Amino acid sequence: MPQIKRTLVITALASLALLGGCGNFGSMDFPGVYKISIPQGNIITQDMVDQLRPGMTKRQVIFVMGTPLVRDPYHQDRWDYVYNFQPGGGERGQERLSVVFEDDQLVSLSGDFEPTPAETAAAQ
Repeated sequence: MPQIKRTLVITALASLALLGGCGNFGSMDFPGVYKISIPQGNIITQDMVDQLRPGMTKRQVIFVMGTPLVRDPYHQDRWDYVYNFQPGGGERGQERLSVVFEDDQLVSLSGDFEPTPAETAAAQ
């Protein structure tokens, strides 16, 4: 009898190991199940970026962009705006914008958005 029990235990453990490697059970798609979209962070639009001008104060940037998601305690003059969006069941997308200040005035920005040139903005 002990040989049969040992064989059953080994078979059960092997089956569990094989099933565990078959896939990620957390991402199984069940038909008819609704998956919500998940937005996180600061919504960033091109219109918001186009309103930013060199020389703006930190308060003016907050008025246009909102409170930054990330303020590095070691670099108080750099703010990061981050927006993550994952549509229900889809791939996650991310947009970033970093603004840099000197003497409480905006000097540069970088990231996924660039300001629209003045000639193009005037034509629109």
